[in-house]
Amino acid sequence: MADVAGSNAWRVLSPGEAVEVACSIEPDPAQVQAALGGRAIDAITTPDGPARRKQLLIADMDSTIVTSETLDELAAFAGLKDQIAEVTARAMNGELDFKQALRYRVGLLKGLPLAALEATWEATKLTPGAQTLVRTMKRAGAATALVSGGFTFFTSRVAALCGFDIHRSNLLLDDGAALTGQVAEPILDKDSKRATLLELAAARGLSLDATLAVGDGANDLPMIQTAGLGVAFHAKPVVAASAHAQIKYGDLRGLLFAQGYAEVEFS
Repeated sequence: MADVAGSNAWRVLSPGEAVEVACSIEPDPAQVQAALGGRAIDAITTPDGPARRKQLLIADMDSTIVTSETLDELAAFAGLKDQIAEVTARAMNGELDFKQALRYRVGLLKGLPLAALEATWEATKLTPGAQTLVRTMKRAGAATALVSGGFTFFTSRVAALCGFDIHRSNLLLDDGAALTGQVAEPILDKDSKRATLLELAAARGLSLDATLAVGDGANDLPMIQTAGLGVAFHAKPVVAASAHAQIKYGDLRGLLFAQGYAEVEFS
């Protein structure tokens, strides 16, 4: 590994879990993977300097900050989980238009009692490291935003639980007792996610080098490719293949290690 990195300078970020290796030149990804020998280890290359610790975090929610796809889990209460999950998977892998797929899936849920939303929320779990990621970056002065193609019912609760500064997502429409099968327009999609990244960076006078975006689906790819550090998190194949970096094995604390945070600095 020292030959690949061009250096013997190591810093332990978390004993038995994460190390930082100073590189004299940017290592070739193929050489890095060869050096790892197929072991379940994530390797992310980031340039050193003042922009390494990011000042803006933009995160997807479903299958990123939470472990599930909340729409799929909601569909279970209508007996439609398998049908809707298949469409979700295709949309997240870039095989379907996101907006059309969302309208179709929501349409199938017409008449579902609102109690199903609460039941789905009760079963929703945060991804390990989610709170640590947000709290640590906020303590360091970063702004944090949860931006999802999902729904405000869930993003508002996840944002509060993790401590995100803001959340943006889509609004499920209801008649006071059940879902109407419609979602409010305009729909927040991949272009909206990227636009949010650009908007929030500009509002804070930040260069894109100072931003971090993380997600798992095709609708996250534009923001991932635009951010200074864009990370595909346990992502769909099309996203993993196109992102700057990926976390395939670890949890969300890997985003902190990639910025040079040691475990003792975590909040």
